Amino acid sequence: MTAVQSSAEDRGGELARKPRRRTLSGRSSLLVVYVPVVVAIHVGLTAGGLASTSPRLNDLLTFAALLACGAVCIEASRRLGMPAGVARDLLSSWWLPVALLLPPVYALLMPVPVQALLQFRVRRTLVYRRVVVASALGIAGACASMVFHLVVPDPLGGPPQWAVDAWPGIPAAVGCAALFTVVNAALVAVAAHAANPESRWRDVLWNRESLLLDVVELCVGILVAITSALTLGLLLLALPPVMLLQRSLMHQQLQAAARTDAKTGLLNAAAWQREADTELSRAQRSSDPLALLLIDIDHFKRVNDTHGHLVGDQVLVGVAGTLCHQLRDYDVVGRFGGEEFVVLLPGTDTVEACRVAERLRGRVRRLAVPAEEGTVAVTVSVGVALFRTHGEDLIELLAAADLALYRAKASGRDRVCLPAVEGPRAAEG
Repeated sequence: MTAVQSSAEDRGGELARKPRRRTLSGRSSLLVVYVPVVVAIHVGLTAGGLASTSPRLNDLLTFAALLACGAVCIEASRRLGMPAGVARDLLSSWWLPVALLLPPVYALLMPVPVQALLQFRVRRTLVYRRVVVASALGIAGACASMVFHLVVPDPLGGPPQWAVDAWPGIPAAVGCAALFTVVNAALVAVAAHAANPESRWRDVLWNRESLLLDVVELCVGILVAITSALTLGLLLLALPPVMLLQRSLMHQQLQAAARTDAKTGLLNAAAWQREADTELSRAQRSSDPLALLLIDIDHFKRVNDTHGHLVGDQVLVGVAGTLCHQLRDYDVVGRFGGEEFVVLLPGTDTVEACRVAERLRGRVRRLAVPAEEGTVAVTVSVGVALFRTHGEDLIELLAAADLALYRAKASGRDRVCLPAVEGPRAAEG
């Protein structure tokens, strides 16, 4: 479906534009248990690592140099700007070398100052999210570090033969980099799914784009690790290309964010209209059927007045996620404004459009959004309009769907309606 999804860290409906001192209260019981467990494991491993690891000057210098490179990249991204939601970056290019070259305790420590810098210098978000992300990265890095050091016991202890010989250092580095990615993704995905139980596992784990980016990150991270093993001075040559890649990645994400509704991750009204016009032109050329659904949350103002706007935001995100999960990949779904959503269904006739609308209405009715005093349930009213039957262009279809939505509201809400009048084209016939 044509909609831009938010990534795992910022799914859940809260806005990240203002700092909030919110805790885990009101969250799902799984999340309330899971986050402290992950953090406790991270803290325990770090304490054990600090007690058992003797600091060496070379290790400390390498750690400081890689941390400084990460800080420079963060400052560069701050000046460029950050899109709403979670922005992907290339910071793994710096903490993956820490995991491969240094004892595991350094991999456990690295995410803490990095996440703190992101929180205070780039964008403030919910503190527990930063904490669980730092813990997940630390645990994943420690796992990769322990496995790699079994194959290459002391990567910085002498000449870096592991970086020159094809076997076994490079295959071990690739395997441990993959292990780092898998463990980190799994830990964060469990937290994301616990925060939003309606989400599908494949949505919170990987998609094609994020998997490709992970591969790029790992390749760059291994190259930086080899560079660092040869001499720290070469990091000055590695830093500019990584910063350029980071800048290009941020630019692409900012372009995507310009098309996206910040609260729901769906297409905004302008982007949806462009996509819908394209589909409508295709339907005109091919004579295929096409349907439009206009969906409105019933009594949404009452939700905001009773439970507050934060819960209202969570309702919007929950409804948006429910719509996305029930639609096809090529359906065009967006937020039309306020509590209204709009869906374009290519290749869909009247019977199928009404069936889809009823399925969406039923799924939203089963949605339960956590609130301080329990859960909030909502319903939606849906207006359905058909291309050619109710209009020949997008404006006519939207007007017909709006009329159908008015009928649904006037008939008692929580229902699906077609326009009372078939539209100008039908009336002429």
